[in-house]
Amino acid sequence: MGAVDFEAFVHQLADVSGQAILPFFRTAIGIEDKSRGTNFDPVTAADRAAEQAMRTLIKGAFPQHGVKGEEYDDDQPDAEFVWMLDPIDGTKSFIAGLPAWGTLIGLSRNGRPVYGMMHQPFVRERFYGDGAVARYRGPAGERALRVRPCGGLGEALMITTSPRLMNEADRTRFGAVENEVQLSRYGGDCYAYCMVAAGHVDLVIETNLHDHDIVPLIPVIEGAGGIVTDWEGNPVLGGGRVVVAGDPRVHAAALEVLARG
Repeated sequence: MGAVDFEAFVHQLADVSGQAILPFFRTAIGIEDKSRGTNFDPVTAADRAAEQAMRTLIKGAFPQHGVKGEEYDDDQPDAEFVWMLDPIDGTKSFIAGLPAWGTLIGLSRNGRPVYGMMHQPFVRERFYGDGAVARYRGPAGERALRVRPCGGLGEALMITTSPRLMNEADRTRFGAVENEVQLSRYGGDCYAYCMVAAGHVDLVIETNLHDHDIVPLIPVIEGAGGIVTDWEGNPVLGGGRVVVAGDPRVHAAALEVLARG
Protein backbone atom coordinates (compact mmCIF):
# COMPACT_ATOMS: atom_id res chain seq x y z
CA MET A 1 0.00 0.00 0.00
CA GLY A 2 1.38 3.38 -0.99
CA ALA A 3 1.19 6.78 0.64
CA VAL A 4 -1.87 7.77 -1.40
CA ASP A 5 -3.77 4.69 -0.16
CA PHE A 6 -2.80 5.41 3.43
CA GLU A 7 -3.95 9.00 2.98
CA ALA A 8 -7.41 7.86 1.92
CA PHE A 9 -7.63 5.48 4.88
CA VAL A 10 -6.47 8.13 7.36
CA HIS A 11 -9.26 10.38 6.10
CA GLN A 12 -11.69 7.52 6.78
CA LEU A 13 -10.38 7.28 10.34
CA ALA A 14 -10.88 11.02 10.73
CA ASP A 15 -14.45 10.68 9.49
CA VAL A 16 -15.43 7.96 11.96
CA SER A 17 -13.69 9.61 14.91
CA GLY A 18 -15.41 12.91 14.20
CA GLN A 19 -18.79 11.20 13.97
CA ALA A 20 -18.16 9.62 17.38
CA ILE A 21 -16.96 12.83 19.07
CA LEU A 22 -19.22 15.62 17.85
CA PRO A 23 -22.43 14.46 19.60
CA PHE A 24 -20.59 14.94 22.91
CA PHE A 25 -19.04 18.37 22.27
CA ARG A 26 -20.60 21.24 24.25
CA THR A 27 -22.99 18.92 26.05
CA ALA A 28 -23.33 17.89 29.69
CA ILE A 29 -20.76 15.13 29.21
CA GLY A 30 -19.51 12.98 32.08
CA ILE A 31 -15.84 13.43 32.98
CA GLU A 32 -13.49 10.97 34.67
CA ASP A 33 -10.18 12.01 36.22
CA LYS A 34 -7.57 9.43 35.14
CA SER A 35 -5.07 10.82 37.63
CA ARG A 36 -7.46 10.06 40.52
CA GLY A 37 -6.96 13.50 42.02
CA THR A 38 -3.17 13.88 41.81
CA ASN A 39 -2.99 16.04 38.65
CA PHE A 40 -6.30 16.52 36.85
CA ASP A 41 -6.20 14.37 33.68
CA PRO A 42 -9.73 14.19 32.24
CA VAL A 43 -11.15 11.53 29.95
CA THR A 44 -14.66 11.43 28.53
CA ALA A 45 -16.99 9.02 26.77
CA ALA A 46 -16.12 10.91 23.58
CA ASP A 47 -12.44 9.94 23.90
CA ARG A 48 -13.28 6.28 24.32
CA ALA A 49 -15.95 6.18 21.61
CA ALA A 50 -13.66 7.79 19.04
CA GLU A 51 -10.69 5.56 19.77
CA GLN A 52 -12.85 2.43 19.68
CA ALA A 53 -14.33 3.48 16.33
CA MET A 54 -10.86 3.97 14.85
CA ARG A 55 -9.53 0.71 16.28
CA THR A 56 -12.46 -1.19 14.80
CA LEU A 57 -11.85 0.31 11.36
CA ILE A 58 -8.11 -0.42 11.51
CA LYS A 59 -8.58 -4.02 12.61
CA GLY A 60 -11.11 -4.61 9.87
CA ALA A 61 -8.84 -3.22 7.14
CA PHE A 62 -5.40 -4.21 8.48
CA PRO A 63 -5.61 -7.01 11.06
CA GLN A 64 -1.83 -7.43 10.94
CA HIS A 65 -1.19 -3.82 11.99
CA GLY A 66 -0.55 -2.79 15.57
CA VAL A 67 -2.42 -0.06 17.42
CA LYS A 68 -1.31 2.15 20.30
CA GLY A 69 -3.77 4.63 21.75
CA GLU A 70 -4.34 6.80 24.77
CA GLU A 71 -7.43 5.08 26.15
CA TYR A 72 -6.93 1.34 25.56
CA ASP A 73 -4.14 -1.23 25.84
CA ASP A 74 -1.56 -1.64 23.09
CA ASP A 75 -2.37 -4.17 20.38
CA GLN A 76 0.57 -5.74 18.51
CA PRO A 77 2.91 -2.81 19.31
CA ASP A 78 5.87 -4.64 17.69
CA ALA A 79 4.18 -5.02 14.29
CA GLU A 80 5.80 -3.57 11.17
CA PHE A 81 3.02 -0.98 10.88
CA VAL A 82 1.67 0.58 14.08
CA TRP A 83 -1.13 3.14 14.33
CA MET A 84 -0.84 5.83 17.00
CA LEU A 85 -4.17 7.30 18.18
CA ASP A 86 -5.05 10.21 20.45
CA PRO A 87 -8.81 10.60 20.07
CA ILE A 88 -9.02 14.01 21.75
CA ASP A 89 -5.74 15.86 22.21
CA GLY A 90 -6.77 18.81 24.33
CA THR A 91 -9.47 17.20 26.45
CA LYS A 92 -9.37 20.11 28.92
CA SER A 93 -10.29 22.50 26.11
CA PHE A 94 -12.93 20.02 24.93
CA ILE A 95 -14.71 19.90 28.29
CA ALA A 96 -14.53 23.71 28.50
CA GLY A 97 -16.33 23.99 25.15
CA LEU A 98 -13.29 25.51 23.42
CA PRO A 99 -12.39 24.27 19.91
CA ALA A 100 -8.64 24.08 20.59
CA TRP A 101 -8.55 20.27 20.46
CA GLY A 102 -8.17 17.66 17.77
CA THR A 103 -7.90 13.99 16.93
CA LEU A 104 -4.36 12.78 16.27
CA ILE A 105 -3.86 9.84 13.90
CA GLY A 106 -0.37 8.56 13.13
CA LEU A 107 1.18 5.61 11.34
CA SER A 108 4.69 4.31 11.94
CA ARG A 109 6.59 1.69 9.97
CA ASN A 110 9.37 -0.11 11.86
CA GLY A 111 9.29 2.66 14.45
CA ARG A 112 9.52 5.56 11.98
CA PRO A 113 6.54 7.91 11.53
CA VAL A 114 5.36 7.75 7.91
CA TYR A 115 1.97 9.49 8.03
CA GLY A 116 0.07 11.75 10.38
CA MET A 117 -3.04 13.87 10.69
CA MET A 118 -4.65 16.30 13.09
CA HIS A 119 -8.41 16.47 12.54
CA GLN A 120 -10.70 19.04 14.18
CA PRO A 121 -14.24 17.98 13.24
CA PHE A 122 -16.06 20.92 14.85
CA VAL A 123 -14.29 23.53 12.71
CA ARG A 124 -13.80 20.98 9.89
CA GLU A 125 -10.02 21.36 9.57
CA ARG A 126 -7.46 18.69 8.73
CA PHE A 127 -3.67 19.02 8.75
CA TYR A 128 -1.87 15.98 7.33
CA GLY A 129 1.43 14.87 5.86
CA ASP A 130 3.89 12.07 5.16
CA GLY A 131 7.15 13.74 6.16
CA ALA A 132 7.89 14.92 2.63
CA VAL A 133 4.81 17.08 2.03
CA ALA A 134 2.00 18.39 4.21
CA ARG A 135 -1.44 19.71 3.35
CA TYR A 136 -4.42 21.52 4.85
CA ARG A 137 -8.09 20.87 4.11
CA GLY A 138 -10.88 22.93 5.63
CA PRO A 139 -13.45 25.71 5.13
CA ALA A 140 -10.78 27.82 3.42
CA GLY A 141 -10.22 25.11 0.81
CA GLU A 142 -7.16 22.90 0.34
CA ARG A 143 -3.53 23.96 0.13
CA ALA A 144 0.03 22.94 0.84
CA LEU A 145 1.42 23.65 4.30
CA ARG A 146 4.75 25.42 4.63
CA VAL A 147 6.59 26.84 7.63
CA ARG A 148 7.65 30.49 7.52
CA PRO A 149 11.17 31.92 7.77
CA CYS A 150 12.15 33.56 11.06
CA GLY A 151 15.57 35.08 11.70
CA GLY A 152 15.81 34.43 15.42
CA LEU A 153 14.10 34.32 18.79
CA GLY A 154 13.62 38.07 18.84
CA GLU A 155 11.27 37.74 15.87
CA ALA A 156 9.56 34.54 16.98
CA LEU A 157 6.02 33.76 18.11
CA MET A 158 6.14 30.88 20.63
CA ILE A 159 3.37 28.71 22.08
CA THR A 160 3.19 26.22 24.92
CA THR A 161 0.06 24.63 26.32
CA SER A 162 0.87 25.80 29.86
CA PRO A 163 4.12 26.34 31.81
CA ARG A 164 2.25 24.91 34.83
CA LEU A 165 2.55 21.48 33.20
CA MET A 166 6.36 21.72 33.55
CA ASN A 167 8.41 20.95 36.64
CA GLU A 168 10.14 23.88 38.30
CA ALA A 169 13.52 23.35 36.64
CA ASP A 170 12.05 23.01 33.16
CA ARG A 171 9.77 25.99 33.74
CA THR A 172 12.85 28.10 34.53
CA ARG A 173 14.57 26.98 31.34
CA PHE A 174 11.42 27.62 29.32
CA GLY A 175 11.18 31.07 30.90
CA ALA A 176 14.67 31.90 29.66
CA VAL A 177 13.50 31.29 26.08
CA GLU A 178 10.25 33.15 26.73
CA ASN A 179 12.24 36.22 27.78
CA GLU A 180 13.86 36.34 24.33
CA VAL A 181 10.93 35.75 21.97
CA GLN A 182 8.82 38.52 20.48
CA LEU A 183 5.51 37.02 21.61
CA SER A 184 4.55 34.07 23.82
CA ARG A 185 1.07 32.55 23.98
CA TYR A 186 -0.41 29.72 26.07
CA GLY A 187 -2.88 27.03 25.01
CA GLY A 188 -3.56 25.20 21.80
CA ASP A 189 -2.35 21.64 22.46
CA CYS A 190 -2.08 19.96 19.04
CA TYR A 191 -3.22 23.11 17.25
CA ALA A 192 0.01 24.89 18.21
CA TYR A 193 2.08 22.36 16.25
CA CYS A 194 -0.20 22.66 13.22
CA MET A 195 0.19 26.43 13.31
CA VAL A 196 3.95 25.95 12.99
CA ALA A 197 3.34 23.78 9.93
CA ALA A 198 0.91 26.39 8.55
CA GLY A 199 3.43 29.23 8.93
CA HIS A 200 1.66 31.20 11.66
CA VAL A 201 3.81 30.20 14.67
CA ASP A 202 7.60 29.86 14.88
CA LEU A 203 8.26 27.78 18.00
CA VAL A 204 6.58 25.31 20.35
CA ILE A 205 8.28 24.12 23.55
CA GLU A 206 6.65 21.53 25.82
CA THR A 207 7.40 18.76 28.31
CA ASN A 208 5.91 15.49 29.53
CA LEU A 209 4.40 14.49 26.19
CA HIS A 210 3.39 10.90 25.46
CA ASP A 211 4.25 9.24 22.17
CA HIS A 212 0.66 9.58 20.97
CA ASP A 213 0.86 13.36 21.60
CA ILE A 214 3.71 13.96 19.16
CA VAL A 215 4.28 11.01 16.77
CA PRO A 216 1.20 11.76 14.61
CA LEU A 217 2.32 15.38 14.28
CA ILE A 218 5.91 14.67 13.18
CA PRO A 219 5.09 13.87 9.51
CA VAL A 220 2.94 17.01 9.31
CA ILE A 221 5.58 19.33 10.76
CA GLU A 222 8.48 17.81 8.84
CA GLY A 223 6.41 17.63 5.66
CA ALA A 224 5.90 21.38 5.96
CA GLY A 225 9.65 21.94 6.40
CA GLY A 226 9.78 22.16 10.20
CA ILE A 227 12.01 20.56 12.82
CA VAL A 228 10.99 18.30 15.73
CA THR A 229 13.47 17.28 18.45
CA ASP A 230 13.79 16.98 22.20
CA TRP A 231 15.47 19.70 24.26
CA GLU A 232 18.88 18.23 23.42
CA GLY A 233 18.28 18.01 19.69
CA ASN A 234 17.48 14.28 19.57
CA PRO A 235 14.44 12.46 18.08
CA VAL A 236 11.27 12.43 20.21
CA LEU A 237 9.48 9.25 19.10
CA GLY A 238 8.79 8.37 22.72
CA GLY A 239 7.54 11.80 23.70
CA GLY A 240 9.04 13.74 26.60
CA ARG A 241 10.39 17.28 26.22
CA VAL A 242 9.81 18.70 22.74
CA VAL A 243 11.08 21.64 20.68
CA VAL A 244 9.33 22.30 17.37
CA ALA A 245 10.41 25.14 15.07
CA GLY A 246 9.73 26.26 11.55
CA ASP A 247 13.14 27.82 10.94
CA PRO A 248 16.44 26.08 11.83
CA ARG A 249 17.82 29.38 13.18
CA VAL A 250 15.03 29.58 15.74
CA HIS A 251 15.42 25.91 16.62
CA ALA A 252 19.18 26.24 17.20
CA ALA A 253 18.74 29.39 19.28
CA ALA A 254 16.04 27.78 21.43
CA LEU A 255 18.22 24.73 22.12
CA GLU A 256 21.11 26.99 23.08
CA VAL A 257 19.03 28.95 25.60
CA LEU A 258 17.47 25.76 27.02
CA ALA A 259 20.94 24.25 27.47
CA ARG A 260 22.20 27.13 29.57
CA GLY A 261 18.92 27.46 31.48
